[in-house]
Amino acid sequence: MLQEAHRPRSSATKPALVPAVTRAAALLDLLAQQREAMSLARLSASLGLPKSSVHGLCNTLSALGYLRREDDGCFFIGPRVMGLAHAFVAHTSPAQEFTALWAEAGAAPPETVILSVLDGADVVYVAARNGVRPLGLAFTVGMRLPAHRAATGKAMLAWLDEARLRSHFPQARLPAFMNRAPIQRSELVGELAEIRRRGYSIDDESVREGVYCFGAPVFDASGQAVAGVGVCLQKAMLDPQVAAQQSETVMRVARELTQRLGGSTAMPAA
Repeated sequence: MLQEAHRPRSSATKPALVPAVTRAAALLDLLAQQREAMSLARLSASLGLPKSSVHGLCNTLSALGYLRREDDGCFFIGPRVMGLAHAFVAHTSPAQEFTALWAEAGAAPPETVILSVLDGADVVYVAARNGVRPLGLAFTVGMRLPAHRAATGKAMLAWLDEARLRSHFPQARLPAFMNRAPIQRSELVGELAEIRRRGYSIDDESVREGVYCFGAPVFDASGQAVAGVGVCLQKAMLDPQVAAQQSETVMRVARELTQRLGGSTAMPAA
């Protein structure tokens, strides 16, 4: 598990917040979470603010285009937020946020942490943070591995619908890799269902003998699994406590990256 001093963190100190801006942001967040228009009375009760204050916030945000008033007097998200969303997405990528996350952490993590994206039936590694403990396998940017073998690949594949999964693997029998025997696509489908159930994937020496990896998906604002995070260690170090620690580590890092990409940390239905 990443030591507390090595864990990614957003900031050492919290900045002073402007109350009016905080209330406006809370109102927008509430409407985004509810995904439906809300009346002044309901907004006031949910936010714990006087109706007069909420009325002023709604009128101001509506005039600026960030809220829209419905015919029944309720309020919902307005069209101007789309410009903010587009600007955010255009300036954000999984690799960029991964680099920023670990730059903030400072010291190297105990185990190697990697990030990959899907490219057809393969994963391509786009970032890596080498751990202080030797692994025996060097993950380099641009390295490709079969997605159905790698932990990060399986973490992403688990959230594809059946049609997209078949487009990546049109043959019923998946290709062999190095000295690993080929598997049936139906076997992979069963494994992906288990990954969705527990929230993380496992590579038990599927890529390299002696290397054990945990993987978790990273979601963007649209709910798509756009990347996979992996934590890799020597299998000789593995025991139930280490397994629990590292599976929690990989899911925590995936959640932090998901938040940075504007995604929801509640995993969407596959």
